[in-house]
Amino acid sequence: MPNRGYKDVKVEKKGGVGWVTFNRPDRYNACDFSMFQEVGWGIREVSEDPTIGVIVLTGAGDKSFCAGGFLKDLQKFSTAEGRKLFNLSQETYNIMRHAPQPVIAAVNGVAVGGGNEFVVCADLAIASDRARFGQAGTRVGSSPVFGANNLMALQIGEKKAKELCFLSRLYSAQEALKMGLVNKVVPHEKLYEEVQSWAEELLDKSPAYLELTKITSNVWWDMLQPAMEHAKQTLLRLAGGPEMTEGASAFMEKRKPNFRQFRR
Repeated sequence: MPNRGYKDVKVEKKGGVGWVTFNRPDRYNACDFSMFQEVGWGIREVSEDPTIGVIVLTGAGDKSFCAGGFLKDLQKFSTAEGRKLFNLSQETYNIMRHAPQPVIAAVNGVAVGGGNEFVVCADLAIASDRARFGQAGTRVGSSPVFGANNLMALQIGEKKAKELCFLSRLYSAQEALKMGLVNKVVPHEKLYEEVQSWAEELLDKSPAYLELTKITSNVWWDMLQPAMEHAKQTLLRLAGGPEMTEGASAFMEKRKPNFRQFRR
């Protein structure tokens, strides 16, 4: 593979499987602009390799798959930078959905906020029994417009999806399995062995018909793109306001945000 100068993401090719790893365990693999960009580069790079039949997305370390957006960036939000970040986020999720190979999320730890949306956008998801799932938008001053507010309702049901998005709670791997958010839960030390087993099974299937099956299953995702675009524009206008600033600052300061002050 050509060297794209990856800093925050690790990209590897192993026997027909392309592995793309969030590689900032020091910040729980939270994504800033650079990391979203590198994830998209990595998925596109392995997807364009004709020897790759399966793509796996996972996180470095034992604690976090991906903790969503890097909230430090939201404390001093710029509309111009926000537009670039939101556009790139949407593009990265679309790269996942339109890669010709199946994408498996190997959830090794916390998947929250945008990290949970990576799970929603993946074709398949296998979780460690230590994994935790949830959204964080209403807790930090944001909203998950790229999968959780829309596609997730088709996966786990509207009421349950609204529970995740409204209340911003964390759920165990077994609870995620029961909802239908993941396909299987395995002991933490068996995660990558299980993922490799699923990958090997997929590698024995017809690549052309796997691609056809995946792309035609995107019907709902593709139909949701106008709604995501509208929501992105609304989010951009709200972002940087007092509620986002309070939510991001409270998170960084490890205190409970005071959103009640904004009720009229």
